[in-house]
Formats: sequence, C-alpha cells, structure tokens
Amino acid sequence: MHTNRSFIGIACRAAAFGFLMAGTFSLMQAQQSSSIDSTLKAPLFLASESTPAAPAAASYSSSSSSSSSSDALASDSARLDLSADALDSSQPPPRRRYGRPNYSSGNTNPDGSDKWFGLGGFGLTLPIGDTHFYETPSYGLQIGAGRNFNKYAGLGVQFDYDHFGLQGATLANEQYIDNYCTLAQFNAGDCSPEGPAPAGTAIQVGGNNHVWSFTLNPTYTLATQGSAGAYLVVGAGYYHKVTNFTTPETEEYCYYYCSEIEANATFDHYTSNAFGVSPGFGLTWKFSRFSSERFYMEARYVLMLDSQRHGVTAANVASAPLNATDFYPANSNRTTYIPIKFGIRF
Repeated sequence: MHTNRSFIGIACRAAAFGFLMAGTFSLMQAQQSSSIDSTLKAPLFLASESTPAAPAAASYSSSSSSSSSSDALASDSARLDLSADALDSSQPPPRRRYGRPNYSSGNTNPDGSDKWFGLGGFGLTLPIGDTHFYETPSYGLQIGAGRNFNKYAGLGVQFDYDHFGLQGATLANEQYIDNYCTLAQFNAGDCSPEGPAPAGTAIQVGGNNHVWSFTLNPTYTLATQGSAGAYLVVGAGYYHKVTNFTTPETEEYCYYYCSEIEANATFDHYTSNAFGVSPGFGLTWKFSRFSSERFYMEARYVLMLDSQRHGVTAANVASAPLNATDFYPANSNRTTYIPIKFGIRF
C-alpha cells in the first residue's frame, strides 16, 4: 500500500512538471512569432522607421536556432523593399488644387476670350443741336481694331467717316454772299452792280460736309447670357471737319463723239480741327453659340469741341472788307451729331 502511494505521487509530480515545460515552451514560441510580425509590419505603416527595422530583424534571426526562419525573413524584406525611397514612391501624389480653367495662348486670354478684335460698319449720321440748322442727315462708316484684356474690358483704335448734306438755308446764305457785290468790290471794279446779283444772273451754289476722326475707344462688355450681348464705349481723339461749296459747270466729254455734261466744281473750301469725344452704347448678336463673329448695332453722341470763329455772313456781307476770306464761319461752330452704325465685330 505504501508502495502504490509513492508511485502515484511520483507520477503526479512528473505530470505537473511536463505541463509546466509545455506551457513555457508555448509562451516562448508565441513571443517569438509576435516579435517577427511586428518587425515585418511596422514599416508598412511608418515609413520613417523602415530603415532601422531591418538590422534588428536580422540580429534576432541570427540568434534563433532556426536558419530557415532567417532565410524567409530576408526574402520577405527583399520582396517588400523596405527602403525609404521605395516607400516614398509608393505614397499617393499630393491632391491637385482645382480652380478656373486657364485658356491663355497667343490669341486667347486666360478666361477664354479672344485677345484681338476687329470691326467694320456702315450707317446713318444725324446732326443735332445747332449743327442741325446748318447740316442734314446722311451716311457714315467706321473700321477699327483693338485688344481685349479679358471678356469684359477692351481698348480699340477706330477710324470714322461721317458725311452730311447742307440745309437749304445754308446754301441760300452762301449763294447770297457769293453773288453780293460790296461797295469796296464795286469801287475796285470787281463786280457790277453794287448789291446782290439779279436772280437771273446769280450763280447757283451747292455743297456738302463731312467729318473724319481717329479715336481711342475703351469698351466694357456687360454680363449677358446666350447669343445677345451689350457693351458701353467711350471714344476720344482727333476730329477733322470739312465743308465744300460747289457750283455747276459745263464740261466737254469726248469718247466716240463729244458732248457737254454738268458737273459740280468746288469753289470754296473750309476746314476745322478739334478734339472730340463720343460716348455710346451697343448691342450684339452672335451668329452661333461658339462663334466669335457678332452682328452689332451702335449709337453714339459725338461732341466736337471746335473753336468759334468770326467771318462774313449774310448779315454783315455789305460791310465785309476786300481781304475777307471766311465766308462760312459756321464750319468752326461746336459740332454735335449722332452716328448710328450696323456691322460685324470679329
């Protein structure tokens, strides 16, 4: 009985010792596996610690009793390429900053508008104010080109030619002055009799007037949608005004045979130069949605700042001196008119 109890005690001690050894061995294996996994996985999350991790893993592997574990770890490190350069190249690129598209080129502004423009138009000229008492409506034309700084602001250079007729009263006054024989002229033997010429012998007078100008024109395009558009413009520059008086003359014209024709010859000519301004408003209509060409209609108010002159008029012709030369001082009056033009902007 004593022998059996001794045998059972020894068996229990042996079993307890075996369980203790097995538990210790399992704990060591778990710690080793956890250390290797942390060494391999850490560089995937922290790129800055990837370089020091490789020597530590190699050192731990060399102290291990298993050479196959060391080879596997080395092959995994080579396959993963734990270098800083490789990790940096694998990172996603920085996020792009998106904004308005830029269309800048030789012919296009950053906002997509054309850098350069041109225009050509034809239309009516309407004298207003005091100018209306001397001149009649007629025609006009304009051409120009310029630079757009963006889709709103631009600056153009423009040439305008505006033609006018002369009122019947203007021609009648000029005819009276031209046919009048002053006392000084009568005494000098230049005309006969003294005073206005008889109706049957009076020389008929015709005439015309025109203004041409070179101006700078800042333009501002109003924000609109679709094909319709609108803009504001202000012109400023040099204006040259000309008035011509004519008389009918008979000329001989010969081709296969000779014949006489009536022609108007200029016998008196007046000019005036001045600074002028021309604020205005325009409407446009695109030919298509993406077209740069637009039909336009434009109206302006032109103010030509002439300098008033004194000369011979129907009121003072009887006392005019012999050396008088200005028989149409109204050519230098302040000139105002409205040109209305239709054309193409491109």
